Amino acid sequence: MPVEPSRSEITTPDALTEEEGSELSLRPQRLVEFIGQDKVKESLQIAIDAALSRREPLDHTLFYGPPGLGKTTLALLMARELGVNIKITAAPVLEKPADLVRELTTLREGDILFIDEIHRLRPIIEEFLYPAMEDWRIDVRLSDGPHAQMISMPVEKFTLIGATTRYGLLTPPMRARFGIVQRLHYYPVDALAFIVERTAEILGVGCDKYGAMEIARRSRGTPRVANRLMRRVRDYAQVRADGVITRDVADAALVMLDVDEFGLDEMDTRVLRSLIEQFGGGPVGLNTLAVALGEDAGTLEEVYEPFLIQNGFLMRTPRGRVATALAYRRFGYAPPVDGATAGLPGNFGTPANVQPNLFDA
Repeated sequence: MPVEPSRSEITTPDALTEEEGSELSLRPQRLVEFIGQDKVKESLQIAIDAALSRREPLDHTLFYGPPGLGKTTLALLMARELGVNIKITAAPVLEKPADLVRELTTLREGDILFIDEIHRLRPIIEEFLYPAMEDWRIDVRLSDGPHAQMISMPVEKFTLIGATTRYGLLTPPMRARFGIVQRLHYYPVDALAFIVERTAEILGVGCDKYGAMEIARRSRGTPRVANRLMRRVRDYAQVRADGVITRDVADAALVMLDVDEFGLDEMDTRVLRSLIEQFGGGPVGLNTLAVALGEDAGTLEEVYEPFLIQNGFLMRTPRGRVATALAYRRFGYAPPVDGATAGLPGNFGTPANVQPNLFDA
């Protein structure tokens, strides 16, 4: 059957003819192949099996958590498991209700509408979605002005899957309309190593378990980062080594990419060094730190700070950002003896000649 041109993504239980001969995707093809997030995966499988047995659309589903953990991949897998089509869009591109009408009216019963970064929906779009999610209808304005007429159009029963990195920015009415809400967590190193080995197999490059583990340790707990680093290490291995990724090859490639043994990249290092060397370890306000680095404050807060905080390099306090003792040791500085002096310029200690185990203290 020909694919309708309005659909941006089609998934079915069997491979489509146009997929034959294409390269293997790094994304898993079945929910059982999805690595990690075991509790989320189990919960989704139960919900999918129950919906199939009742021959009903799946409840509206919300995924939230840091970027790169597999929210879009899970949505694609759910569509494949249900044997339905999926339409993919993003909240920023939905500027007016007419944009959403086009998306909703092309869905068949049971189909999935996936909206990425759903917390960025405009209020008018959000209000427009409510009757579609609950009553399977949309209200369309035929004209503008005081005598404008509204008509109610039915839509097929569908499943809305939303993904967001900022769960707290969703309005309470929107949150309340999702029957399934799942948080995705950062991945442990062993799960990331398995992902790296699978990626190496798909890419056709040799990678031993020690090389995979080295890449996984520096991947910030995120599969997307692991796959990105894997591609760059593969390039290095093919050009500078014998084409096989070992621990030494992975280490050399990642050092060249300015990714250290803790997963800190160049920007992470700039943030911590600026905090220690320019501001005496803090506290310093977010905007001041952003100006010093020439970076957007929102990017610092949303992209870089979560990893630094979760790994113990940075603290948020009522007075501003503060470097931890671990951050001082990471860059060879002795932490301030008295925490009260940490905010004074010049009190970032003296460089240490030895590199102690950063997790001893």
